[in-house]
Amino acid sequence: MDKIDRRTLLLGSALVTLPAAALAADDPYAGSPWRQLTDAQWKARLDLATYNVLRHEATEMAGTSPLNKEKRPGTYVCAGCGLPLFKASWKFESGTGWPSFYTAIKGAMRKKTDYAIGVPRTEYHCARCLGHQGHVFPDGPRPTGLRYCNNGDALRFVAA
Repeated sequence: MDKIDRRTLLLGSALVTLPAAALAADDPYAGSPWRQLTDAQWKARLDLATYNVLRHEATEMAGTSPLNKEKRPGTYVCAGCGLPLFKASWKFESGTGWPSFYTAIKGAMRKKTDYAIGVPRTEYHCARCLGHQGHVFPDGPRPTGLRYCNNGDALRFVAA
């Protein structure tokens, strides 16, 4: 692994603190009322685990989400605002312990580089409410080769 110099580390730390809204100039959700909610309002709306993941970028323990076993047709939506994020047919068993998908609904995600563990990773958030969902990695199946590794606490399943 390459060494990370101080400048890269500091720049990465600064990027992590930028609001996800600043990541896209052509943001169709810029005026969304979901983005106007205060932290206290989010905390009142969500259970503690979902609040910690969506609003404070926490990660649930691997293997704990009931969504890992979900096999029905349907759609996975953001647990914060209900925006559709993934079709159930895009889900696959990654062996990681988190719900994984090989693609996302177009326009549903905002991405940023995350240096929280000292190496760059691509983090993604719900485009409408900016709730943290997970990280995307280049080790998924065909046709995209991507693995959207999502926190189950950040999702709700809507059966078809």
